[in-house]
Amino acid sequence: MNNLKKIGLSALAGSLVAFSANAGEVTVNGSAGMYLEHINGGAVNSGKSFSMDNQLTFSGGGELDNGLNVSISFVLDQGDNETDKEAGATEAPFDSHSVTISSDALGSLKMSGEGGDSAAGAVDGTVAGNIWDAFQVTADEPEYAPAGSNGLMYTLPSIVDGVSIMASYAPKGTGHESSTSFAATYSGIDGLSLTYAIGDDNSTAGSHADQTVMKATYAYGPITVGYSNSEYDDVVASGDQETTAYSIAYTVSDNLSVSYGTEELTFGVVSSTNVAADFARLKVAYTAGGMTLTASSATGDNISYTTTVTEDQEVWALGASFAF
Repeated sequence: MNNLKKIGLSALAGSLVAFSANAGEVTVNGSAGMYLEHINGGAVNSGKSFSMDNQLTFSGGGELDNGLNVSISFVLDQGDNETDKEAGATEAPFDSHSVTISSDALGSLKMSGEGGDSAAGAVDGTVAGNIWDAFQVTADEPEYAPAGSNGLMYTLPSIVDGVSIMASYAPKGTGHESSTSFAATYSGIDGLSLTYAIGDDNSTAGSHADQTVMKATYAYGPITVGYSNSEYDDVVASGDQETTAYSIAYTVSDNLSVSYGTEELTFGVVSSTNVAADFARLKVAYTAGGMTLTASSATGDNISYTTTVTEDQEVWALGASFAF
């Protein structure tokens, strides 16, 4: 063994001693689901179809000698969001993975190798539950401030009760700038949650967009109402987007809930030939242990931002999901 190898191994051994962790553990959580969906109307009119999902999340970590906590998360999800271009990659099970360093005094810093959110993207899901995603939308879907591969998410330590603050950074790539975003949530009043986020999107060379997210929910007894708005302003007007949603939910019992929500999506400059897409859904959910049964009926009008009759769809769905 030459001297360079000896020096390298000695340095590695020293670093392992200096940053050794106390005994940690690895846990595995899983989820699976079976679904039946029927699409009526639209250009596709695909009728009934079955689908399923399954996922395993491996989590582990421990406390270092210096008091910092280090944790990892790795998701196995068959073919989901796969970016590997090698032969057979569509069957690869590897998905989101991340490393988080945290402490009560410093907050937490998370690096996501894949599947991470930006601060704005983490909170811009609509209060109605992204109804648009259940339809076969052929036009542009809502954009958001990107996280990017190997992006960073920092969550500040608790400074004021009921206030949570996050910041994210997506590094620049060839021909474009880095992207940043910030989000704050206030939940200091019983039943009330307020969220505000801003971010920028520089992921496309020569282009820039700003995202603003506002969200509010209030629970009073068994009733919860919500409002959310996400506005995406592109330097080119044709790239502007806005998503506005409302929701109301009634908790019948600890196991049973009923909810109704609406969403309106606009893309580009609204005109007689470019109109808003409107979605609505009634949903019933029953939870028992780790099982959730759902039944929903949804409508989508002008789903590709045109008034063509074939762009209106109706979807009803049944689902059974399991967590273990």
